[in-house]
Amino acid sequence: MTSVPKPFEVHESGALFHGTKANLTVGDLLVPGRRSNFETGRTMNHVYVTATLDAATWGAELAAGEGLGRIYIVEPMGDLEDDPNVTDKRFPGNPTRSYRTTQPVKIVGELTDWVGHSPDQVQAMREALADLERRGAAEIDD
Repeated sequence: MTSVPKPFEVHESGALFHGTKANLTVGDLLVPGRRSNFETGRTMNHVYVTATLDAATWGAELAAGEGLGRIYIVEPMGDLEDDPNVTDKRFPGNPTRSYRTTQPVKIVGELTDWVGHSPDQVQAMREALADLERRGAAEIDD
């Protein structure tokens, strides 16, 4: 079993991940133009991926919807760019190794032995995100 994720630590496999609650299978494509995992009523222009288990875990835990969070191993089918939502706004230099693309991303596997953040950490993150939304500061540059 994988240990608790550490911020900014690139996963030992070197793989890229996508965290969500969507039930997907190997071979499925993540494509732009679908609804956001995190903002009701928003259609996304990009697909987001990360090389850190911590960022993927947050994606799986915080995604909209019911059910268990899932972390998929993915293969981008086009060029990636740094995700400006974290790179420019919160973590200069992209230590979260978070990226986005306007091209499809293929599911090539699923990481099933990941360990999530503590319930207290998840609740604190949800509260912080809700506070950003209340203040009108929860902008996604997509």
